[in-house]
Amino acid sequence: MDNRKISLVILISAIWLTLCSQILLAQEAAPLTETKFDYHWFDTKRWNIFITLAIVFSAILWFISRAKKGKSLFIRRIAGLDAIEEAVGRATEMGKSVLYIPGIHDMNDIQTVASMIILGNVAKTIARYDIPLIVPIRQPFVVPVAEEAVRQGYLSAGRPDAFVKDNIRFISDEQFAYAAAVNGIMLRERPAANLLLGSFYAESLLLAETGASTGAIQVAGTANIHQLPFFVVACDYTLIGEELFVASAYLSREPKLLGSLKGSDLAKALIVLAIIIGTILETMGVKWFTKLFVVQ
Repeated sequence: MDNRKISLVILISAIWLTLCSQILLAQEAAPLTETKFDYHWFDTKRWNIFITLAIVFSAILWFISRAKKGKSLFIRRIAGLDAIEEAVGRATEMGKSVLYIPGIHDMNDIQTVASMIILGNVAKTIARYDIPLIVPIRQPFVVPVAEEAVRQGYLSAGRPDAFVKDNIRFISDEQFAYAAAVNGIMLRERPAANLLLGSFYAESLLLAETGASTGAIQVAGTANIHQLPFFVVACDYTLIGEELFVASAYLSREPKLLGSLKGSDLAKALIVLAIIIGTILETMGVKWFTKLFVVQ
């Protein structure tokens, strides 16, 4: 038995002993009065939740299956994402770089995860034009993920030799030190396009205003609604809220991402339809439809 198996056995034994001790302590502390428990595999009072989840998951799997078969799934045009290739083309004409800012949060933030997926697709586009891609990072754990995303983008474009690791730059984990350093990059290197996609806070206007002053095309996006007004004012294109998460499916056309997107859109449409029908029926004094959604 190797060391891994021995460690696993020790870990399971420790967890089992801990649970047993906790059960014994609970039994000693429990009152002597008899308590009756009713055990069931399913809570039949919540069948409505089960049916709703079954419909949503079935829809997602169906859309994924359609996408894998090559069926066309409609996604409305997002101007900000269409502008990325335009911005890259402008940078190529000017012989300048593209600056990609993935937000200030760590990899445990879903916005950063979405930003890394977009970064991979942006890197693939940029690799075809042979221009520098600069990615300043605030959080140390984001650095290897960003490096791998850019490397895979260049590899997918057939240009692995064009990948420059030094352009993925760890700056500082201090918020405003990071913002000041990125502003310095904008003013010194004068990139032709600034892409600000991820989770932003008080530094958003500092970055967007500095980028606007250099004359760069700016595409921004965040799900932090309190920062959206600053991006709308200072940037050429803005991805609002959920559009940031849609971007990964929009750019990559990955079947699983497309299927999940279409399935969740269908779920939202059904929820809105149920609210409208419920409102009309409640206004007319009909109660049975509303009771279908009561959770006990």
